[in-house]
Amino acid sequence: MKKTLFTHGKVYVDGQFQETDLLVQDGRIAGLGGKADEVVDLGGKLLVPGFLDLHTHGGDGVDVNAATAEDLAKIGKFFARHGTTGWLCSILTDTEEQTLWCIDQAKAAMSAPITGARLIGIHLEGPFLSVEYKGAMPEHLLQKGSADLFRKYQQAADGAVRYITVSPEVDGVVEMIRELAGYTTVAIGHSGADYETACAAIRAGAAACTHTFNAMGLFHQHRPGLMGAVLEHPVCCEAICDGRHLHPGSVRMLLACKGYEHVVAVTDSIQAAGLPDGHYKLGINDVVVEDGDAKLASNGVRAGSTLTTGQALKNLVNFTGERVEQVLPLLTLNPARLIGMDHRKGSIAPGKDADLVVLDEELNVTATYVAGNCVFAAGQ
Repeated sequence: MKKTLFTHGKVYVDGQFQETDLLVQDGRIAGLGGKADEVVDLGGKLLVPGFLDLHTHGGDGVDVNAATAEDLAKIGKFFARHGTTGWLCSILTDTEEQTLWCIDQAKAAMSAPITGARLIGIHLEGPFLSVEYKGAMPEHLLQKGSADLFRKYQQAADGAVRYITVSPEVDGVVEMIRELAGYTTVAIGHSGADYETACAAIRAGAAACTHTFNAMGLFHQHRPGLMGAVLEHPVCCEAICDGRHLHPGSVRMLLACKGYEHVVAVTDSIQAAGLPDGHYKLGINDVVVEDGDAKLASNGVRAGSTLTTGQALKNLVNFTGERVEQVLPLLTLNPARLIGMDHRKGSIAPGKDADLVVLDEELNVTATYVAGNCVFAAGQ
């Protein structure tokens, strides 16, 4: 029975930091204080819940759509260096055969020994998306709504598809959402849907909006569209806080409209994350990264990001002027709630997984723990 005591630090509990000790036992949080054989001296640093990234296509040279189980583990090790303890692999719209192969690799990675951030499920970004707002999606592979195809993917994944992005205006999608709600979390995006259609999708069960403001029709006072619908209704809004996808003022506006409890920070990172400028892939697409900005080689359309969760946290503090306590839920509790995992992840509370991150006073990640085991320590 392994017991670890984190001591001499500030622990993030119930939305604030407390100068207390934290006891971890057998991979779970046991409570505040106690005795243990192993002691981790935090030296005054912050101990916070591990970050969850629900929308990412890769990092450290690995693209999810081409990643083996071993490659996915490599992504997990990279993510752990930046404070991510759990993530969904986002499978870009691809052929049915390739999508099923990706699902098989994800299943294998999810059951493998933990060496970095834990792969906790799958995000399907498509194929039920709008041609007009396809972004980096291969147009010839986009499809009408099909609950049957989703069920095929979900069955192959043994239920691990926790999140899917669809476009409400695509034929059959609103009906599809109605069938899927309860079996996975549905997000709407890549869309030019009008307000009425977007509201119908939300009534049908859509619970989130994919990379809000990006790859969608813009708000107009007479035609509020999907953007107006998601700002008005109590759905969660993804935000890519890299300073490129969203101006800091847009981030502040989103938070003012939605409240801090209804925004989820995501990276939407690609294989170029953590690597120099150059030529990369995003699914079948060629991508050029210049000054850290990823764009399709064919037309210059932005294609994912090179953002990490650790940098997103710093950016959120800088963009909002708020203390870290205020913005932490965007990377922890909010994503956990969105995909129905807040009973296990997203906060520091007895019985939850001991997925923890140590931050210094500059908010640099100095150590990452998954299920109580150290998977990253600065300088080692």
